[in-house]
Amino acid sequence: QVQVVESGGGLVQPGGSLRLSCAASGSIFSINAMGWYRQAPGKERELVAIITYGGSTNYADSVKGRFTISRDNAKNTVFLQMNSLKPEDTAVYHCNARVVRYGRTGVYDYWGQGTQVTVSS
Repeated sequence: QVQVVESGGGLVQPGGSLRLSCAASGSIFSINAMGWYRQAPGKERELVAIITYGGSTNYADSVKGRFTISRDNAKNTVFLQMNSLKPEDTAVYHCNARVVRYGRTGVYDYWGQGTQVTVSS
C-alpha cells in the first residue's frame, strides 16, 4: 500500500504566504512525478503545479511567478511554496503521486485527503 499525506494549510491574509508539504510512503519503488491540485467549492479539481523525478516543472498560468514546487526524491516528499496569495487561491489542495510500486508493473496514481487553504482578510 501507499499513503500520501499533506500538511501546511491554513488561513492567511491576501498577500501572505504558506508552504504545503506532502509525503508519500509505503511500497514505493520510485515516483515518476508529484503534483498539487486544488478544488474550490462548486468548481472542478485543477492542476496547480507538477514536478517530475528529474525536476521538470509545470504550473497553472494563474499561479506562475507566485508558487514554487520542489521535491526531495530521497524522502518522497514534495513542497509547494505559495507567495502573494489571493482570495481566489482558496481551495482544498490535494497532493498526487505517480508511483511505481515494488513487484508491480505500471504507474499508479495516489492522492492525499487534502489540506484547506483559505485566503481572506
